[in-house]
Amino acid sequence: MRTDPFGSARQQGRPRRGFGGMRWWILILFAGYAAWSWFGSAKTDPYTGEKAHYGASAEEEVQLGAQAFQQVLGDANSQGALMPADAQVSQQVREIAQRLIARVPQVTADLAAQHQQQAPSDHQSFQWDVAVIQSDQANAFCLPGGKMAVYTGLFPVAQTRDALAVVMGHEIAHALLRHGSQRMAQQKLVQMGQMAAGMAMGGMDPQQQQAVMAALGAGAQYGFVLPYGRNHETQADQVGLMLAAAACYNPREAIPLWQRMGQLGGGERPPEFASTHPDPANRIQTLQSLMPQAEQYYAKYCQGQPPLK
Repeated sequence: MRTDPFGSARQQGRPRRGFGGMRWWILILFAGYAAWSWFGSAKTDPYTGEKAHYGASAEEEVQLGAQAFQQVLGDANSQGALMPADAQVSQQVREIAQRLIARVPQVTADLAAQHQQQAPSDHQSFQWDVAVIQSDQANAFCLPGGKMAVYTGLFPVAQTRDALAVVMGHEIAHALLRHGSQRMAQQKLVQMGQMAAGMAMGGMDPQQQQAVMAALGAGAQYGFVLPYGRNHETQADQVGLMLAAAACYNPREAIPLWQRMGQLGGGERPPEFASTHPDPANRIQTLQSLMPQAEQYYAKYCQGQPPLK
């Protein structure tokens, strides 16, 4: 067999180029684009003063929220679970919602001024509405754009209108903070990371790929997705508490409310690091630290109202 000494030298002296090297270049480009997309979309949230990233415009959020709400109402109506608008419980919930919504402009302006930001006007295009749904769930939600629903299972836990207003203020705060759009931006970043990782693992056998993808998924879930969700909950607690106080509901009812919430399901829940929600004890501690500010909102907007007890 004939050997070309010069050919051998060239092969030894020059690195082989192939798809493996191209994969790493593609991975670097993906990482660069992801970083540009994430940090390039960063804006200061006027409600919190923190950096936020958005995956949809405010107008798109309103449209998506309206579509989702129609689906919820359609499902509830088909099951006979949608409470009539003239039912007493519906009227009570609507009254609370109206008082909270009426204070949105003032609370928005106050929080923006606190963080030296211009007050956002996104809430002016919200299509506010609220429905009551018969269900054992102790839950409520406010979709992007201001569409709300309260489940009747929440009433025995809330016990008072003040506590119910705290919950509804919390849910409205999610919409004001545009947490839906922020979750879209987060999901886009995670998906880009998964795509880049899949391309980088092209040379691995299937079992190795599964193991690496499982590890990456767990890392993204516990190191990014879940902490992101817990931070959103804390932000909504803060803004929602100020909103309830400005609407002249007793913000102090938030403490016993979340104590009762913590006892649901026998008080059993996953550890905080494995949950999208803060641990009830930590949540109560945060609310207690916010109470002096909430009491200031009550004093500012509720002159002539009974003093807090």
